[in-house]
Amino acid sequence: MTLPVHTIDSAPDKARPTLEAAHKGYGFVPNLLGVMASAPALAKAYPTLAALFDESAFDATERQVVLLTASAENGCGYCMAAHSVIAGMQKVPEDVVAALRDGQPIADPKLEALRRFTASVVTKRGRPSESDKQAFLDAGYAVGQMLDVALGVGLKTLSNYTNHLADTPLDTAFASAEWSHAA
Repeated sequence: MTLPVHTIDSAPDKARPTLEAAHKGYGFVPNLLGVMASAPALAKAYPTLAALFDESAFDATERQVVLLTASAENGCGYCMAAHSVIAGMQKVPEDVVAALRDGQPIADPKLEALRRFTASVVTKRGRPSESDKQAFLDAGYAVGQMLDVALGVGLKTLSNYTNHLADTPLDTAFASAEWSHAA
């Protein structure tokens, strides 16, 4: 079953403001939001949570580490491509993005600790071990940042699962960063 990718004109009335805001901000409506428009509350929730995650205690590079790690662990090609492009726009170091895309450790030890902790949160369904938590804290992160990881993972769970349900087509804007999950 294919889920529709709505435009501003075809979207339910309650989703149109979200799609209009995306078009104004990006110059196009990302297919992810076009799919989410079938559930207007989800279409509204996703950019709202993204804006809140931007207010977390993480800098842009750390946020992209969380988002790309969660997307890789969930095997979401759409989000891996989109966030690879966004990471480039946010000046995230190319070697960090390459490591995340290739499933390799990040050279920076603190960012690698963040990657590992995020992966543990995803793969252990929110139940990282005490040693996972301690390694995260030992790398220089704060307790509250564990919860910031949960916020980022929640954000990506919404988009990753939406893309899995819809098999969302990749936007032209993200095509240069196409990615597929190594099974």
